[in-house]
Amino acid sequence: MTSSATATTRTALSVNVNKVALVRNTRHLGIPSVTRAAQLCLEAGAQGITVHPRPDERHIRASDVSELQELLKQWPQAEYNIEGNPFHNLMDFIRAQRPHQATFVPDGEDQFTSDHGWNFPQDAERLAPLIAECKALGVRVSLFMDPIPAQMAAAKAVGADRVELYTEPYAAAWGTPAQAQQLESYRAAAQAALDVGLGINAGHDLNLDNLAAFVAQVPGLQEVSIGHALIADALERGYAGAVQAYQETIAAGMRSKTAQTA
Repeated sequence: MTSSATATTRTALSVNVNKVALVRNTRHLGIPSVTRAAQLCLEAGAQGITVHPRPDERHIRASDVSELQELLKQWPQAEYNIEGNPFHNLMDFIRAQRPHQATFVPDGEDQFTSDHGWNFPQDAERLAPLIAECKALGVRVSLFMDPIPAQMAAAKAVGADRVELYTEPYAAAWGTPAQAQQLESYRAAAQAALDVGLGINAGHDLNLDNLAAFVAQVPGLQEVSIGHALIADALERGYAGAVQAYQETIAAGMRSKTAQTA
């Protein structure tokens, strides 16, 4: 049974600006500006900014990571989340920038996009010292995880503060007969995480269609990181309009969650 405290946790929106950088990198003009995009999203009410700087710099560059760090000094209430593979280039950014959160993602250097979470006990031994290093630097650690309840205790045992539930399977099932089953798997994984004291984030292919139901059903959801869909929506709505639409969708999910627990 979900407690009232975890049921009513306000879900924060962190905007991933990778796709802004991807468009910019197709020319040498410096537009669209990644920092300007982040600023407009923060002005519109986003609670955080996420970047995933890959080794080949196909979108976010090292200079973007430091420039966004400077920008976020003007927004002390907002959080900076740097995600990536800690065995590639992520730890260099964590040591230099000391963001609020480091999200460890087990992607390959040439991988098109993130498509799976960490596995335990296989990954525990090599992750543990890097998680400990982040925490010694004052950086919260979130592990990118598949929605497998049995894996949550192991994520906690290795030192993680949070898990980020990989939501592409849920998004792919949206509107199909498998939707309810997928949503239940995320609810169960989130509850298992809460039961061992982990915080809960989520991300990957969440959008204006599927987000409210996810927020409503997943207990203790503290943060969603949304990039591709939000930036695509911003092409039509503008950054402010897109952020506001996502915040309204989160609020609708929260109202539904509150009604369920009343």
